[in-house]
Formats: sequence, C-alpha cells, structure tokens
Amino acid sequence: MGIMPIVKFPDQVLSTPTKIVGAINQEIKKIIEDMLETMYKAPGIGLAANQVGFAYRIAVIDVEHSDKKEKNPIILINPRITSKEGELFEDEGCLSLPGVSEKVKRFKRVTVTFTDLNGALKTLVGEDLLARAIQHECDHLDGRLYIDRLSSLKREFVKKRYLKADEESNE
Repeated sequence: MGIMPIVKFPDQVLSTPTKIVGAINQEIKKIIEDMLETMYKAPGIGLAANQVGFAYRIAVIDVEHSDKKEKNPIILINPRITSKEGELFEDEGCLSLPGVSEKVKRFKRVTVTFTDLNGALKTLVGEDLLARAIQHECDHLDGRLYIDRLSSLKREFVKKRYLKADEESNE
C-alpha cells in the first residue's frame, strides 16, 4: 500500500467510531507501517486509522519529528484516555481538514492506556502538544473532529471556509 490517501471532511468515515483491534497480525502491522509513512509524508504529527479508510482503533503520533530530527513514532492500538488535567487553548488543525485551523480547548496533561505492537498493555503520560495530539487522535477514533469541539456558530464558519477553499482548489 505505502502512502495512502487521507480521507477529507465531510466523508462519513470520519464521523463513524472505530472498532477495537483484536489480534495484532501482519495486516494490522502493515496498516500501521503505511499510516506512519502517510503521516510523515503529509506532513502531520498524528493520524488515525479512519483517516485512511480503516475502521480500526489505531493512531500514530510523532510530535518530535522534523527534517533535522529522527523519527520517534508512538503507536497507539486501542487507546483509552484514563486521566485528564489542566487546560490548553491553542490552534489545532487536521489532515482531514487541510488549510483551516481554529483554537480548541484541550486538557494540558493526559494519561492514555493502549496496546503496543507486541500486544503489551502500556501507559503513557502526555503533556502540552503530545497531550493535544493524543486527544485529537482519540477523538478521531470516536468519530469526532476537532471542529466538533467548537461552538455551533464557529463550527459552521470553519466548515464553510474549508469547503469553499476545497472547492476553489478543485477548479
């Protein structure tokens, strides 16, 4: 597969909750490998499986990668946020809504439990950008976009702005 197309808003797959991953087999490992390649190519700091058309509860994140730094991917299989604290209110964007961003309220620190590629249950504490990325990707897996966290008026404004820009880029 390699680099996969990223599903764009308003595709229904983005508002459909994903399914728990059972066995971590070769198919799942290949999807994860391709998700990482797609995320880095985009470029982005996170990608959920439903953003590339798979209904699995899988997300990949790398908030440290840049052209000058090595890749440091975090692979979250069946992630579940178990604690939240503090507050952030910062700009957020999404590979499924390219070209638009908006300030979103998130928790400053989160703890997430997940399964790793070897099937082991792990816990990770994320702060600041990592906390925001974990929350953003978990929202995707629950069938939510960051714009769903905005007021209805602001959400409609962002949707219209995105759809207009998308339409103009396709002309």
